[in-house]
Amino acid sequence: MQGLPDDVAGLERLTRVLVAVAWDSAHAAPRGVTFPQVRLLVVLDSLGRVPCSRLAEAMGVNASSVTRLADKLEAHGYVVRGEDEHRRTVVTIEVTAAGREVVAGVVERRHHALSELLAELPAERSQAVAMAVRDLVAAAEAAPGVPTAGPGRL
Repeated sequence: MQGLPDDVAGLERLTRVLVAVAWDSAHAAPRGVTFPQVRLLVVLDSLGRVPCSRLAEAMGVNASSVTRLADKLEAHGYVVRGEDEHRRTVVTIEVTAAGREVVAGVVERRHHALSELLAELPAERSQAVAMAVRDLVAAAEAAPGVPTAGPGRL
């Protein structure tokens, strides 16, 4: 990361660690459930029952991508489709109880990995990290055009 300021280079390395944690946590999902499918489940679980178009928007993907992912997840019983009670042409989607179990396993594995990382630090450093993370997330949420930890993020 030659030529980058130390703080930016550090955040780049942190990004790689966090992506690795997210990737690894997806392995808590049952065999055959892909990383994109896990992402859909996690995002949908945070949104609740929504139109497929809203889910696609939250994920930053095309509606056809949501349809393909949802087809496979529905076949395994992890999501269910329905229709909007006010507009029958609008297809909705929601996570089933089985899908929520998948999400819980993935998130639990992620939380465990993050807890292990923090446990490697002395208590005062861990508290400083927590404060810095809160500040960084707040700055990202306030900055126009900067991706945040909204519902579409994994």
